[in-house]
Amino acid sequence: MRLSVTALMMTVAVAFWSQSAFPSGGAAVIAVSGDPGHLNPAISTAGPIHAVAGSMFNGLVELDESGSPSPDLAEAWEASGDGLSMTFHLRRGVLWHDGQPFTAEDVKVTFQDLLFRLHARARAGLAPAVSTVEIVDPHTVTFRLKRPHPALLRQLSVTEAPILPAHLFAGRDPTNNPANLRPIGTGPFRFESWRRDDQLVLVRNQAYFKSGLPKLDRIVFRIIPDAAAQVNALVAGEVDMVSRIAPPDAARLRNRGITIIETRAAPGGSNCVMTLGFNLDRPTTGNLALREAFALGIDRAQFLDRVAFGAGRVSDAPIASGIPWAHAPGALSIWPHDPAQANHKLESAGFKRGQDGVRLTLDIVHFPAFARWSELMRAQLAPLGIALRPRMMDPAALSETVFARRDFDLTLISYCQGTDPEIGVRRMVHSSAIGNVPFSNAAGYRSHAVDALFDRAASLLGEAERGDAYRAAQAILARDLPYWWLVETSFLAAWRDTFVGFAPWSGQVAEKAHRLR
Repeated sequence: MRLSVTALMMTVAVAFWSQSAFPSGGAAVIAVSGDPGHLNPAISTAGPIHAVAGSMFNGLVELDESGSPSPDLAEAWEASGDGLSMTFHLRRGVLWHDGQPFTAEDVKVTFQDLLFRLHARARAGLAPAVSTVEIVDPHTVTFRLKRPHPALLRQLSVTEAPILPAHLFAGRDPTNNPANLRPIGTGPFRFESWRRDDQLVLVRNQAYFKSGLPKLDRIVFRIIPDAAAQVNALVAGEVDMVSRIAPPDAARLRNRGITIIETRAAPGGSNCVMTLGFNLDRPTTGNLALREAFALGIDRAQFLDRVAFGAGRVSDAPIASGIPWAHAPGALSIWPHDPAQANHKLESAGFKRGQDGVRLTLDIVHFPAFARWSELMRAQLAPLGIALRPRMMDPAALSETVFARRDFDLTLISYCQGTDPEIGVRRMVHSSAIGNVPFSNAAGYRSHAVDALFDRAASLLGEAERGDAYRAAQAILARDLPYWWLVETSFLAAWRDTFVGFAPWSGQVAEKAHRLR
């Protein structure tokens, strides 16, 4: 939805880059909210990593804003009649940024050695359905499936399954590979430089396989953690694009030569839900009565109004409304906002107040960009006698703390669910997704019934039958409360009208972008 477009052309002197230095296509400066920590999008689903790294890689397919697939590294594909295999015909003549040829071996190694092991959504949603990835010849691969898997094509984009070079990753530990810091991809832009907590610079891939792309000579990703500072930099002409702005800022930016669009997707994924995760391995947060008190005591409408500024909707089910055929409207309505009942739950469960009025103190781990969410939650829970202690971390530290060491009580995560529950919901709730994989099953939730319903839904072809299974699973999740689903977020992206072609819903955010003359 386009909110503001003006024909006013602005001449901007960018403080950090002289546009005359890039005569063919110029540069675009894009604000990002945090340092990514590393640049391997095949081993993490963290948004800051994909916001930068997506421009250096490709998937087998690309997805448009509606989630429909079209060719990328695969130029064509066909399914077998029984639905148990899919064969992909790869583009010929594609080169990695170091000049090595792209082949079917790269696809096989990426899936079997990286994605199926360390990418939370691919590991939980795709790996269980794939028996093998077979190399037919250097330019053909076949996915052999254990069962029909209707979500397959939508799990093969640069966000869900970026393809990495086998000659750099085969037989090596992908978590400590030097290429994580100096990536080699096939994408429209190549890595040039990185100053930690300051900026990353990518330059045009002159050998890109898509004719005429990219149009820009370089992208500069400036790390600006504060959202207000990002908007100020956009107004001042110090950055050209901001991927997420708040609705009040959209009003401020109107009539300033800024284009603003709304989308439900971002480089890290689509249909994203701000979610509170409970560490079920700890006695306190593993106590169902405590989780019920959180559900009753948190006023989620305030989060939508005061933090998201109305951009989105209060979650009413574990599966987002953006996946309508699997959504269970009202599944979470069994937990109305009722602080008095929340207090009663805590008292009955033995959580007594101390002399200072505090029943217990819990830590809450999250990215710095989510500080306003935890601040409001702390204010809402204080009357219940629950004190929150925020611990803000970058993606690498949060991944280690939450998913490896399990050293947390609560965590705030924007879980992107994608266009099918197999993409982004299974990894949150299926017991097979528990383990040292970033942004998987943070709660450590185990339910044989939920596992069975997700397994059944994944094996069916009809959306109606699949939807019934997912809705039954959501009824169980709403009672078990491994998470508390807060707000389905939508995004407002903004860029200067001197540019066109940005795709803020895609990992390839600037592949088709160019500066107007």
